[in-house]
Amino acid sequence: MTRRTDRVGDLIQREIGTVILQEIRDPRIGFVTISRVQVSQDLAFADVFVSVLGTEQEQQDSLAGLQSSASYLRKHLSLNMKTRTVPRLKFILDKGCEHSERINELLKNIDLE
Repeated sequence: MTRRTDRVGDLIQREIGTVILQEIRDPRIGFVTISRVQVSQDLAFADVFVSVLGTEQEQQDSLAGLQSSASYLRKHLSLNMKTRTVPRLKFILDKGCEHSERINELLKNIDLE
């Protein structure tokens, strides 16, 4: 990734986080944290990685709610970004937190034995 795509990704992460917190009222969306955003070189696509607290079903519901609000979020980004194009948003469930918790659990079990 280049500095430009990194900056655009950081801007998208901040803006989407703010909009989700303040404006979106979809009941499917639970406690969502945007962990990172990867933007393609041509700024046409952005993969938005989110972590969601809750059960597997709540995570899938939150992901569906975010995907259905993607066009609204893209419109909001177009008003606040000073780029020619605004990337299409794709929300992806980030399993990094769950993976690190599982590793910590395994390490604790090793210490106990």
